[in-house]
This record gives sequence, structure tokens and C-alpha cells, in this order.
Amino acid sequence: MLQDILINWSPQETRVAVVESGAVQELHIERSLERGIVGNVYLGKVARVLPGMQSAFIDIGLERAAFLHVADVWQRQAEGEPSSPSRIGQPVVPIEKQVFEGQSLMVQVIKDPIGTKGARLSTQISIAGRHLVFLPQDDHIGVSQKIPLALRDALRQRVQDLVGEEGGGFILRTNAEDSSDAELQEDIDYLRKTWSRIKDAAIRRPAGSLLHQDLTLLQRVLRDMVSEATQSIRIDSSEQFQALLTFAREFMPKAAERLQLYKGERPIFDLYAIDDEVARALGRRVDLKSGGYLIIDQTEALTTVDVNTGGFVGARNFEDTIFKTNLEAAQAIARQLRLRNLGGIIIADFIDMGRADHQEAVLTELKKQLGRDRVKTMLGGFSPLGLLEMTRKRTRESLAHMLCEPCPSCEGKGIVKTPRSVAYDVLREILREARQFNPREFRVVAHPAVIDLFLDEESQHLAGLSDFINKPISLQADAALGPDRYDIVLL
Repeated sequence: MLQDILINWSPQETRVAVVESGAVQELHIERSLERGIVGNVYLGKVARVLPGMQSAFIDIGLERAAFLHVADVWQRQAEGEPSSPSRIGQPVVPIEKQVFEGQSLMVQVIKDPIGTKGARLSTQISIAGRHLVFLPQDDHIGVSQKIPLALRDALRQRVQDLVGEEGGGFILRTNAEDSSDAELQEDIDYLRKTWSRIKDAAIRRPAGSLLHQDLTLLQRVLRDMVSEATQSIRIDSSEQFQALLTFAREFMPKAAERLQLYKGERPIFDLYAIDDEVARALGRRVDLKSGGYLIIDQTEALTTVDVNTGGFVGARNFEDTIFKTNLEAAQAIARQLRLRNLGGIIIADFIDMGRADHQEAVLTELKKQLGRDRVKTMLGGFSPLGLLEMTRKRTRESLAHMLCEPCPSCEGKGIVKTPRSVAYDVLREILREARQFNPREFRVVAHPAVIDLFLDEESQHLAGLSDFINKPISLQADAALGPDRYDIVLL
């Protein structure tokens, strides 16, 4: 299916939408202030070696020195064995015999700085491509453990043939399983060219310099998202268009032909009402065209999707109504997983189907739709309870986790107490306070809905409590308080 990629760029945020047949299928967001430095390659300078800790502090030009442990120092093993970092069970060369103060050292960040701790480094350089990871200091071909065992030897041999005499180590990523030789060769060329630029920069630049920055979202669009189905890549910033065009011409010439500068008066995301789609993707309910709907709940452990018929009564009988709703839900679920970037365990509760052929048809449709996902998914069959379990690889934060935070009122529960429940909590709290303290007056500060209840339906109970404790109780509405928040002030 043909697709268009729309890019909305601003200094603080980059947003990318993948659109197919007028519908948003994927949304990617990167914020400049939240972008880490993991993957960046620096020419560092050894500031201090600590033999007692078997580590060293490396100046890479940041506010705090970065940290290099001996376990992350890449060292050549005996002849005939692949080079590898220090591992338990292998003889470890002490760090003081590998690095010295003042030495220039090419390093890569493997962990961002946190709090007062500097970044963590490795001297093993790895450069990620679309299908492969390049290990320029190595010489073996590895395969992701998530690729089926039966396919690994054939994939390894294909890459070995493409690598040829130029050498270098490569690891086949999970999505290399279905890649063609042409796609693998394009990745190899891109990775080698990138490594060549890093080496040239290391010669020309002083210690403390950034040699290679992990790709921005704009660049990852070209590396990871562009395919034969991509018609156009439109971006609304002339400055970023030129930068992206330069990058594409050097590394991905085919993608450069599809780049376009958007000059329309309307914001580029307005073309397909993408902001409205984002707002809907943050909600629990997803309406289906037939009148049915999905309820999507994301928890820490898993995501649940509940399918409901809603107002759909268009089929000839109830069994057909259920089948048609489930078919449409299968398409919508696959799209929502991509759009919201939901990962981990996902449980879909389709409407119960009495016929085995209906179940099989819904399962087939869901498999077909999940097949369009660039993120690896695994799908099981229907359980005896009619539940469908699947897993989707976590690649980044979900859309909700990126754009939202737990509600301060409900603390992420999604519900709050009713005004009447809060009112009764207030009455109990006043009674508790009256047994411990002897103020002149109690003042209740609460949400207006709670105060209105005390002034109307619960006024008799409030007056009765006041008489019982023999203290006046005054009321004060505060709309800034959450629906179930209140304060009791002792005057």
C-alpha cells in the first residue's frame, strides 16, 4: 500500500507521520531537550586512571567526565578468536595496562549521564543500520537471537558473501529476517561510509570532540521508514530539507528523489487532520465505522483491548453482526498498535464467536494487518476464554507515556471518588480531628462540587456533626483542588 511521510519540524520538537490512504498509521516524536547521547562517538582524553576501581575517567567535552570500566574496554583475544570486551571467565588485562592519562581514545556512550554521574563509555564501537549493526573492530558475523534458529546459518552466509574481503563484523538485526540482498548491501555501504567519516574526523579533530552523533529522527526516517511503497517525504522546514537532502544524497540516493519541501499555507499536519488523530490516540475509546468500538487500557504489565458491538445492528443476524465487528476491530487494533506504539504483552478480548470459521477469519485478518508493522509482533491463537494474546517488541516509549503523565487527581487510576464519597470522608476526618484537638472552628476547603453538596443535600449531616462536636464548621470552595482533594483547617 502506497504511503506518504509528513514531517513537521520546530526547534523544540520533530514530529513524523506515516500516512496510508489518508489515514495515519504511525506517529514518531523526538524532543530536542529529551534527546540523549547514547550511541554518540567521541574522541576522548583519559583524565584519570583508577587501578583500585579498574576504571578511568574520560573527558569527552561534556560538563562531567565520563566513566570507562575495564569490562567495557575492547581487547583482542588470542589469534583465531573474535575480539570482544572483557567477560567473566576470560583473563582480563588490568585497565592501567591498557590506557594512560593524557591518551586520546575513541569511545562510544552506552549510558546517558544520570544526576551527578557522568556518561558510561565503551571502546567497542558499533554503528546501527536498518538491517545490520556494524562492528568495525570485529571480524565475525552474528545473528540476533530473535531470528529463528533454522534461518540463521543462511542469513549469516548471505551477509558473509556480501561483506567480501573488506571484512568487518556485522550483526543481523531482527528485521533483517525478510530483507533482500540489495537492502543488505545498501546497509553495508551506508555503515562503512559512516565508519570512514568517523575515522577521518578522529584524525582531524582534537581530543574532546564529537566524532559521530546517533541519527536524529529526521535521518532515521530515511534509514528505517522509506521503502518502495513510499511516494513522498514532505518536510515543512527549508533548512532541515536542505540538511536532509545532503544526508540522503550521500547515504541513501533513492530516498533523496522522494524528498519534497512543503510550502503550503496550512500547517503540514492539517492536511490529514493528524493533530486530531493524535488526540484520539490518547483516549481509551476508538470508534469503528460500523458503530462498534474498542476500549484500550495500557498498564505497566500489559495492554488490554476490549471489542464491543456498540450500536452496530446492520447485519442480518446477531452472529453476523459480531463477525463483522470483530473483522473491523482486527484492522483497527493493528493500526492502533502502530499509532500508539504499544509494546509488550497485548490481550485482545474480541466478542465471543460461536463458529470456528469466524474465529479463523478474524485471526487471519489480524495476522495480515500485523504483517504491515515494521516492529516485530508475535500472535497466538484464541484461548478457551476467547482471548487473543500477542506480543509486540518495545522500541521506544508509547505515545501516551511520551506525551502524558499520570493525573495528579486520580494518580493514574483513571477514576476519582464521587463528591458524596469525599463529603463523607470530610465528616469522618473532622470527627477524628475533634477528638485530638480543640480549635475554635473547623474550616473545610474542598472542590466546589463537594461544597455544593454540603450546602444542599448533606447540610443536615454537617449541622448534626457541628452540634455533636460543639464547634462551628465553615466551608470554602477552591476550584484549584482536585475533585477528591480537601483540606481541614483548624482555626
